[in-house]
Amino acid sequence: MYGVSGTGSVVGDEWGVRAARSRAIGVLRVRGRALGLAVLPAAVAVVLYAGGVTGHFAGSGWDAARWAVTVLAVVVLLAATAVALVVARARPAATPTVELSETAAPDLYRLVRDLADRLDVPAPAAIALTPDCDSWLEDRTHRAHRARRTSADGDSDGAPVLVIGSPFLWWMRVGELRAVLAPVVAGTGPAAHPDIAAARRFVRGLDAAVAVPRTSGLDPLRRLGAHGVGQVARVLLRACRGHAAEMERGVAVAGSERAQAVDYGVRIVAQEQVGLAYAGWDRLLTRVALPAWRMGRWPSQLDAGVVSALTELSRRDRLADGFSSRLGERPACDLLEEPGAVDEVTSLLAARLFHGGPAEPGPDWSPVEWSQYPEEVVDRKWRTDAARLHQVLDGLGAAGAPAGTASAADAPTLTRVIAHLSTAPVPLPEAGGAADTAHADTAHADTAHAEAEASTGTAPAGVGPETEASTGTDPDTDPDLGIDPDPDTDPDLGIDPDPDPDLGIGPDPGIDPDPDPLDIHDDEDDEEPVNPAAEALAGALSALLAREEAAREARVAAAGARTAQTAARSGGKDDRPGAAHPGAVSGPDGPLPLFPLQPPRSGRDLLADHVTAMVCCAAVDTAEAAPGLDWLDGPALLVGGERAADLGPRVLALVEDGDPEPLRVWLARTGVRPEKPVRLV
Repeated sequence: MYGVSGTGSVVGDEWGVRAARSRAIGVLRVRGRALGLAVLPAAVAVVLYAGGVTGHFAGSGWDAARWAVTVLAVVVLLAATAVALVVARARPAATPTVELSETAAPDLYRLVRDLADRLDVPAPAAIALTPDCDSWLEDRTHRAHRARRTSADGDSDGAPVLVIGSPFLWWMRVGELRAVLAPVVAGTGPAAHPDIAAARRFVRGLDAAVAVPRTSGLDPLRRLGAHGVGQVARVLLRACRGHAAEMERGVAVAGSERAQAVDYGVRIVAQEQVGLAYAGWDRLLTRVALPAWRMGRWPSQLDAGVVSALTELSRRDRLADGFSSRLGERPACDLLEEPGAVDEVTSLLAARLFHGGPAEPGPDWSPVEWSQYPEEVVDRKWRTDAARLHQVLDGLGAAGAPAGTASAADAPTLTRVIAHLSTAPVPLPEAGGAADTAHADTAHADTAHAEAEASTGTAPAGVGPETEASTGTDPDTDPDLGIDPDPDTDPDLGIDPDPDPDLGIGPDPGIDPDPDPLDIHDDEDDEEPVNPAAEALAGALSALLAREEAAREARVAAAGARTAQTAARSGGKDDRPGAAHPGAVSGPDGPLPLFPLQPPRSGRDLLADHVTAMVCCAAVDTAEAAPGLDWLDGPALLVGGERAADLGPRVLALVEDGDPEPLRVWLARTGVRPEKPVRLV
């Protein structure tokens, strides 16, 4: 009934606004209490002086009290004034966005204004894009934010800015975008309420004041004062946190209820596209864009890549059937005058936020088109990783392939890598008859195997950590260790090596009846096989990559410092975005990257990636293979035009278990010649 007449929407809207306003008054009440506490000593001083004038508070004691309270009032008022000035002048954090001028997107501005008229709310002051799958209203009425605004709208100076996720413009259709933006634009109505606007300004000012002590360039005295202001701001934030959260919830309820009158049926369908766009965007960033960023290249058409990634998903996944049929409708990116230029600026901002790249293109930070991605990124990445792997092998002095000459052993071949990684593990005693022939000509490998029969992680000397076999120490016979060689019952482990046969209880075959006390804490290391040669190689790779990453960050920091100095000399005015691009980039605030995509990779993952790269280089150079791009999985090896999806487990078998047979079978089936040197970067 409510949905038909619209009465329910109006009632819900009014309820949400009233709830938000009541919570806003609660926030302002916290501000009023803080102000009252600040003027309380001054009020007491006024009362004392008034009592002295009238003769009610006469005497030396009252005079001393008046002086003490006066000094306290002056100190408190000065401190309160300092806090108020910092809160009022501190620059609130703003989301890094690409701001669109009305000349760059007239149709998009027209759509938003028509939507605001239908919702009977004020239109947003401006429109900005963010490289994320979300949309919201952001207040940028602070003078520092107004100075960065590229579009001047005198009628909407007090209205918030509409921030739209750039993937929505490329994946969604025009009707879907209007339906998704309806509840967001409806939030401009409650935002125009004086109490709600004042409460939001107060909360943003407190949040900005908390970050003031971390500002660079403060002298010790000012930094000490900033810490005091920050502590006061934290106390006030904690006091109004609950009211602020409920106020924003009420504003969201009001906007959602008001937007039900606009394209409600389309909005239900569009919400499905929001989730799909988020999945495709996350996959594109982590699997496709991140490898390019690490190579010093940034894809210049990320938003267009979302369409390709989601189209590929609809082709693979039957749950996504029908999504690609929408591509015949008008995409929302047609609302932009120059979609390609906007996509390029947004892609560069995404690289800054998620990877920490430079703000401007340069020799070490250049754009790449999707058509050039396989050759410029995939092939270059594989050969760079392969060169780094052989550089580490040279540093470790690894033994080469069983060739006749030293030059063949040092050549960048896949055989050299396989031989190094497959020499570490030692077979178990029961598997001694089927030991790999690569271990047969190693004399102390057999000796270590015989002496360490109870251990599963023994490595040859010079490759892995020292063991009992390499040190020649037997804990069962060494009198210096003070260990009983044949205890009846181990008091620490509680295991009886000779249980009563009548009880039908025998020793667990999975438990060593004579445990070594020195190996009690090594149980976790024995849970899975460890390849000592792989561990050493992975550690060296991690160290080398850490040095390369530190050097890259130093170059980025130096470039950022030069950019900041140039902006300071030009008076803080940036003429580049308006001239070169249809949108200006605002932000980011704080260290980069603000939103790292992935945690640091482990040494084993790095080694597996480098070995995979070496295999791919060998396949490209010696077999009918080529580098390719998979929109959902990133760099891919194409063998006969088809993606080689079964390579990963075989590489892991070599890296983790030291077993080269699965990889050798794959190489023989594919026609790859591992003994041939590969071309490195």
